[in-house]
Amino acid sequence: MRLNPIVTGLAVASALTTQAALAETTTLRVAHVWPGGSMIDKELFQAWATSVEEASQGRLEVEVYPGQTLTKSDKTYESIANGIADIGASAQGYTAGRFPLTQVIELPGVSASSRQGSCILQSLYDAGHLDAEYADTHPLFMFTTGPGYLHTKAQPIETPEDLDGLRLRRPTPLVGDMFERFGAQAVGMPAPDVFTAMQRGVVDGLSFNWEGMKTFRLNELANHHTEVPLYDLSLFATMSQRTYDALPDDLQQVIDDHSGLEWSLRAAEVYDELIRQGRQEAEVAGDDFVVIDNVLEHPDWGPVLQETTDRYLEEIGNEASTVYDEAMSLKDKCAV
Repeated sequence: MRLNPIVTGLAVASALTTQAALAETTTLRVAHVWPGGSMIDKELFQAWATSVEEASQGRLEVEVYPGQTLTKSDKTYESIANGIADIGASAQGYTAGRFPLTQVIELPGVSASSRQGSCILQSLYDAGHLDAEYADTHPLFMFTTGPGYLHTKAQPIETPEDLDGLRLRRPTPLVGDMFERFGAQAVGMPAPDVFTAMQRGVVDGLSFNWEGMKTFRLNELANHHTEVPLYDLSLFATMSQRTYDALPDDLQQVIDDHSGLEWSLRAAEVYDELIRQGRQEAEVAGDDFVVIDNVLEHPDWGPVLQETTDRYLEEIGNEASTVYDEAMSLKDKCAV
């Protein structure tokens, strides 16, 4: 049977077009706040990039821009929503008032480790409690830093009264509210800026988790550490909705396979190891430690922390109380 040359030509053209589409490479730009070469950069974001590239058989290429080189930490979410970067990771608290329900996870007493906090936060998102706060992007996974403590350069902090008059870097307005109730001056700035500020005496100390103390080299400056768990900072990795929608179905599936609880807990695994290393680093340096157990029940620290929690939930409204109750109910499921 003789083939129609027009039909044959169309079939060949269609096949070539299909092959070209399959071979076409899409580049994804990932912006994050952590320093290039840090453990979080290498073992979380670079590892995510490599895994995505392999799973897509090279049809997705991932370029990672660490250390605010593509977008500033407090502009990361907005940059993703506007398509300046394809994927971004930063702290929700750097965008004040943007993620009030998400930041319920940051309230004192909710979690005791990165793994527990990450599991609770991702579970809250997966259950639909936080959808409205991320409607303009495509979230990949969420995680937390683990408990944030007090670290000072010269003055040890043993009681809340010792905070009076100190200038302390606060990670979020919520922690700043705590500081001000204790008589300290709260100074807001992104994590990458703290080393220089502390070195120059702009701040006397800060509230940070042990990972941050190591990653941002702050153990080099702080000599006194008070392990009073004031908060657990929430973090996000999210994708431009436009970028996600432009991918073919099979590449969207690759992204979906690199999202959710599995990657939330992988992030937490990196964080909890850095938390261990950060504290050990301070121990080896011979620094001073004060440990406050059962902080919400502590007669000196507890009342202000509880008052801060109650005030936050009241200001945000009933929905925040519902999310808080759900978060507390997840503590056992997500236990350390």
